[in-house]
Amino acid sequence: MGAAFKIVLTAALMAFGTSCRSAEHDVPPGTSGGAVPVEVVRDEEGWTLLRGGQPYVIKGAGTNGSNLAKLAAGGGNSFRNWRDFDSPDGMPVLDEALELGLTVAMCLPIGRERHGFDYDDPEAVRRQFEFVRQEVLRYKDHPALLLWIIGNEPDLNYSNPKVFDAINEISKMIHEVDGRHPTTTALSFSFKPELVDHVKKRMPDLDMISVQKYADIVNLPRYIDQAGIDLPYLVTEYGPVGHWEVEKTAWGAPIEPTSSEKAAHYRKNFEAVIEANPDRILGSYAFLWGQKQERTPTWYGMFLEDGSVTEAVDAMHFAWSGAWPDNRSPRMEGFYLDARPVEAGIELEPGERYPARAVASDPDGDPLTYRWALRRESDATQVGGDREEIPEKIPGLIEAADDGHAVLSAPEQAGDYRLFVYVYDGNGHAGHANIPFRVR
Repeated sequence: MGAAFKIVLTAALMAFGTSCRSAEHDVPPGTSGGAVPVEVVRDEEGWTLLRGGQPYVIKGAGTNGSNLAKLAAGGGNSFRNWRDFDSPDGMPVLDEALELGLTVAMCLPIGRERHGFDYDDPEAVRRQFEFVRQEVLRYKDHPALLLWIIGNEPDLNYSNPKVFDAINEISKMIHEVDGRHPTTTALSFSFKPELVDHVKKRMPDLDMISVQKYADIVNLPRYIDQAGIDLPYLVTEYGPVGHWEVEKTAWGAPIEPTSSEKAAHYRKNFEAVIEANPDRILGSYAFLWGQKQERTPTWYGMFLEDGSVTEAVDAMHFAWSGAWPDNRSPRMEGFYLDARPVEAGIELEPGERYPARAVASDPDGDPLTYRWALRRESDATQVGGDREEIPEKIPGLIEAADDGHAVLSAPEQAGDYRLFVYVYDGNGHAGHANIPFRVR
């Protein structure tokens, strides 16, 4: 176990030691009543999730608590979160979920090998187990709690299969102290035979298998058939094509889909994969109901940094409710630099001026405004959503004009850059696109 990780986990255990001792028997403050029982059942038609004895199909998104009112208004009924050993108290977000009629798939943190956790260290594993136990006792009686997610992508770049033994022991503990909420773990899940074997043999106590797929989600029904795991599935992340799955420029910059292309991807995969397999997929959580930097500041967020709603939110509103929102986001129809699309692999001369043009429309006829940003290309190599720093904006090199036109003065310094355009409708919605380019 890495020293920094050990310090964080030890401090977290000390903080929880006194505050949670009585949680096993207390209904958490700020809630009405106790836990709503949730169970997984099977009949001749397949698997079903029951909440309070009624079928409950999860129509949700991933968020740590942002934009929850919009989630509920858009037809969503649940969200999953991500928690680390030093995350803030989860009770406020459970209370907010309850007020909005939402449920929460609560993440329980476990250590990752890539962050220094050693599953051959029995003391470290014991401390982790005790920390998670206190988390379970803290939240198990909250009526907004839906299920437990034991770790996020513990299989990503793993080498020690004892991580799966630790997950199974945590699941057994949960079933002992909380018999009203099912357990799962959120796997990136390559479905390689070795990993499938670990899932079957080392984690038999789980109630369902959760997977996180992007472009590869189209293959999920086939993977389920081939794996032969006799459990239902939950999709705990899906969304746009991942940055590791797209075409790249000659110098290795990933080509990001536009906001409209992403929206189409969300809706298509929800309908063709998740909704089409209700007998074995219990529901799903779209990623990400918020904003984050992961290779770019726009790749995965369904919202922009300023809180603007993108077309992906509209797509999920339709998927969940069967109706479009009253006002919809702008559509991105094209983006060109030096009269060339992103696929051209654009290389520019330092200091030269080049035209940029964004083509967009609005379903409601709202007037559109355009904003531009230039950044250096991210050099991040992190995996699994680990924190990245957003490259700073480079000022003074873009002259914006009306109707989606601008002129870019190429930076004087050779290197890799990315030009962003944001299109706003004046009603809290936006579209976006970007083009990576190289200065020779």
